[in-house]
Amino acid sequence: MSIEQEQSRTDLLSDEVKAEIDQWVARFPPEGIQSASLQSLMAVQHANGGWVSTELMDAVADYLGIPRVSIYEVATFYSMIETEPVGRHSVSICTNISCMLRGADDLVAHVEKRLGCRRGETTADGRIFLKMEEECLAACRCAPMMQVDHVYYTDLTPERVDEILDALE
Repeated sequence: MSIEQEQSRTDLLSDEVKAEIDQWVARFPPEGIQSASLQSLMAVQHANGGWVSTELMDAVADYLGIPRVSIYEVATFYSMIETEPVGRHSVSICTNISCMLRGADDLVAHVEKRLGCRRGETTADGRIFLKMEEECLAACRCAPMMQVDHVYYTDLTPERVDEILDALE
């Protein structure tokens, strides 16, 4: 069965997600609709417990009217899109040069020990997904830093990291 013969999957998207996608689409000229791909995937991911399945990627592509492979390319290129099920909370620790020089590697080791999982894994209780790696989260002035569910935490110490992680349900 060719892609043209496959049934559209846009029915997998909620009205709320479609409305959010429409807001992003409105920001671009019609010939640039593909520019809404990343934000569309983020909207779907948020509504789907933190990850995007192949079926949902197909739904986004069909809704935007662009080739499915274009959405797969975006989903697999950007580290903020998860294509496999993950924990309820996503934790990313920046390990780029500024954060590394201010102790990010020690923070990663501390978090891995505290959570009992390594980067790229989810805690046994499904509470926290520790992302594999973040190249740079663009908050170098406040290194070391991490992102938890898209919220930045800066000037971290192991004690402050523990407070943040303990507050996650």
